[in-house]
Amino acid sequence: MEAPNRAKATSRQIVNGLSVDVEDWFQVGAFENVIRRTDWDSLALRVEDNVARILDLFAAADVTATFFTLGWVAKRNPALMRRIVEAGHEIASHGYDHARVFKLTRAEFAEDITTARKILEDAAGVRITGYRAPSFSIDGRTPWAYMELAEQGYAYSSSVAPVAHDHYGWKEAPRFAFKPLPWSDLVEIPVTTAMFGGKRLAAGGGGFFRVLPYAFSRWAIRQVNRTDERPAVFYFHPWEIDSRQPRVGNAPIRSKLRHYTNLDKMAAKLGDLVHEFAWGRMDMLAHREAQNPVEMSTEIAA
Repeated sequence: MEAPNRAKATSRQIVNGLSVDVEDWFQVGAFENVIRRTDWDSLALRVEDNVARILDLFAAADVTATFFTLGWVAKRNPALMRRIVEAGHEIASHGYDHARVFKLTRAEFAEDITTARKILEDAAGVRITGYRAPSFSIDGRTPWAYMELAEQGYAYSSSVAPVAHDHYGWKEAPRFAFKPLPWSDLVEIPVTTAMFGGKRLAAGGGGFFRVLPYAFSRWAIRQVNRTDERPAVFYFHPWEIDSRQPRVGNAPIRSKLRHYTNLDKMAAKLGDLVHEFAWGRMDMLAHREAQNPVEMSTEIAA
């Protein structure tokens, strides 16, 4: 395996989108059927300390990022929101309490993103213009989600995983930035995929980055940057650097394997990643990508 190149990324490189989905260890999709929302306030909150570690890691690499944050988290950690903004990063919405979009009606979705946005703006003192759906849950079943985001004035979304997956995915969606509505400037920036043997591979971070060898992510990002000449979009969660988080004993074996594998290795791998490639905030990426969107292969119906 090729050793990571820890030389600082240069300005000549494509600037990729770096993002953090800010949720605590008990709010993940893997545990949604075994940990009730009504129990969340009785559980140990670890997100503040984990985000602080991430801010230090980003500062050491001199990179900025977007923190897609749950309204539930921001309501309980307003000082953390201000610290993120003061460090030069973007705060964006991850909804209120990690409800998947395809499980909501349009009215429920509208209320969710309205509530989350107000909490985030009050806590951080900045305007919120970006959104990421929990578990990348905007897909072909939810065409109204883009309409609602556009009507509420969001500039961009990064809510699509253009792959087939057992928990999420919209395999018919474009791999790169597209405008889902012909009458709106709203741009969707899917999380990164790579191509191998004519098939799309999920390569945008999270569990795939944590579990697979670092060389896979390097190969994927280089393919997107050099072959496709596009920026990559990478994400991870604060709980992924926290090997001391509580264990959920009654979760399914598959969920536990996905959630707990290589937690102790994640921070070091992230350190390699943020030093090897050029990274920036998602709002800046969205502004650039809006000038060169790809065409939709399928029409989003009302």
